[in-house]
Amino acid sequence: MDTNISELLSKIEENVAEVIIGKAEVTRLLLAAVSAQGHVLLEDVPGTGKTVLARTLAKSMGCRFDRIQFTPDLLPSDVTGLSFFNQEKGEFTFKEGPVFTNVLLADEINRATPRTQSSLLECMAEGQVTVDKVTRRLAEPFFVIATQNPVETIGCFPLPEAQLDRFIMKISMGGMSEEEERSMLDRFIHDEPLERVGAVCTGEEIRRLQARCRDVYVHDDLRNYIVSLVQATRKHAGGDKTAAQGVSPRGTLALLRASQGYALVSGRDYVVPEDIKAVALYVLCHRLVGELDEAQKRTFVQGLLDSVALPTEDWTRR
Repeated sequence: MDTNISELLSKIEENVAEVIIGKAEVTRLLLAAVSAQGHVLLEDVPGTGKTVLARTLAKSMGCRFDRIQFTPDLLPSDVTGLSFFNQEKGEFTFKEGPVFTNVLLADEINRATPRTQSSLLECMAEGQVTVDKVTRRLAEPFFVIATQNPVETIGCFPLPEAQLDRFIMKISMGGMSEEEERSMLDRFIHDEPLERVGAVCTGEEIRRLQARCRDVYVHDDLRNYIVSLVQATRKHAGGDKTAAQGVSPRGTLALLRASQGYALVSGRDYVVPEDIKAVALYVLCHRLVGELDEAQKRTFVQGLLDSVALPTEDWTRR
């Protein structure tokens, strides 16, 4: 494992912990997603720190941050940008939208219409924007953190399966313990920690981190294990109160990449079974289509993790 990479990730984690209390695992999952060049859907009720976490992560990585507040009247051009006629120059000029950034917070993404939601598809999948038949590359790194409220549904447009499949993970912030909540009061009563947070790395270092993630070794038996897990979601699909269809091939790749990212965050240049199990619920559950609610999806995937045979091996590179 490259010492510089390990130190970089540790610094980012420590920096985020200066602001965000008791969410070490959420931070690790986000960093795994960043390393894997994926995007994350944060689903939780308002006030749990989703926006603060996104801002803190962007500042820690020394990356440009932008935010879009999704509303029903938001247009695709409000996301991607638009061309307008510049009378002074006598020609059309392109005005960049907020997607031309490094870390994009798509706040309450399910409040926008499907047409506007879909304007992010090309950005997330290919790192580019096409407007008026002209394709423009986005900055690197490019990382989307989308949020949505799972409770309030009035005036919302549920994300279609194609959009959900673009997120490498779906994560919940979760609640705080009594001790953590008291610690939050003590930390914020006289101060605003987010204002003091500075960068601990650069965007160029994040790009090197992402390149390094692709080289994290995955043993053949673990590759087979990943395929077996995904295949099991399809074999068990259908029936009463189960998934109508299994996880897509994109989900298979997402599980591989997320496992590599989690191994990197854990200080290793090779994947172990615990890495796959650590990210499986967050990678697979939101890709299951059917009548299952969130708790049932987690039970379904956890059952597969418990039942699919896991080989015993030396997982280091040979």
